Amino acid sequence: MWQNTKKTMESISDVAKKEEKRIAITFDDGPDGTYTPQLLDGLKERGVKASFFVIGKEAEEHPELILRMYKEGHLIGNHTYHHVELTRVDMETEKEEIKKTNEVIEGITGEKVTYIRPPYGELREETLKDVELIPVKWDIDPLDWCTKSTGEIVRKVVTRAEENGIILLHDCYGTSVEAGLQIIDALQKEGYQFVTVDELIMD
Repeated sequence: MWQNTKKTMESISDVAKKEEKRIAITFDDGPDGTYTPQLLDGLKERGVKASFFVIGKEAEEHPELILRMYKEGHLIGNHTYHHVELTRVDMETEKEEIKKTNEVIEGITGEKVTYIRPPYGELREETLKDVELIPVKWDIDPLDWCTKSTGEIVRKVVTRAEENGIILLHDCYGTSVEAGLQIIDALQKEGYQFVTVDELIMD
């Protein structure tokens, strides 16, 4: 069901040719009117591209932030319109949550949405085939939504980071935004290159 970003058939020589280890940092549940601009500023300062899985309702309320993400080269994916647990609603509602969010994003950027991260990581296979989106999960989840400690979030991510990993954070919390930028600084020092999820999946 999920796209596997691990390079299971990669040879030792291929790995050796890479000058930098690659990793993706992703943010769910935005855009947030207060914290997302701070995050975008920090990403721009560092020359880093992130992947944002946005809630349709929030995108509708902050189209200027979606447009900024797009213009600054970040990946924008679908996180449903109301942040619902898709397998707990009927199939018609499930599809509507996804399609409505696509319409909002595409109406702002002018480009087709390709990726989805369903809230709580689950959606029906039949729906997935119908909406024709690529699902993206994650490898590293510091549970940033349930702590106010920036240091704890940073530690959990940095100690578990690995090549071709996908980090999950949320740009609707100030601690998460601050932690995200500190994580980037720390992992760049360890030789990691930050890329968008499509670069991991499609390469």
